[in-house]
Amino acid sequence: MRPIPQKLRRIIDTDPYYRVCARAKDGGCQGRITIEHAFIYAGKQINELWALIPLCWFHHLGSGLDKPKNQILALDRATRDDLAKYPRVDWIALRRRLTYQIDSAQ
Repeated sequence: MRPIPQKLRRIIDTDPYYRVCARAKDGGCQGRITIEHAFIYAGKQINELWALIPLCWFHHLGSGLDKPKNQILALDRATRDDLAKYPRVDWIALRRRLTYQIDSAQ
């Protein structure tokens, strides 16, 4: 796990979004809130707010983990400028693939 820089940690600690599991609507939440790095780029976890998702232990580290759902949540928070910093990823194609994975699993 890549450490979250202090500047981002301070923002996370004061932002109400990070106090509740991002997948609370899915139900089954258990345990403390953890922060998931939703994406890896060039071998490193992306340390940007849009890519850091608050998840309960169950949805992050337990049997409720669903990485494609977590990545969709992160992409929903990203702006075009955010994604432009990572040009080696076709974010539109990735979003389609993730959506397909989620839909076919249901």
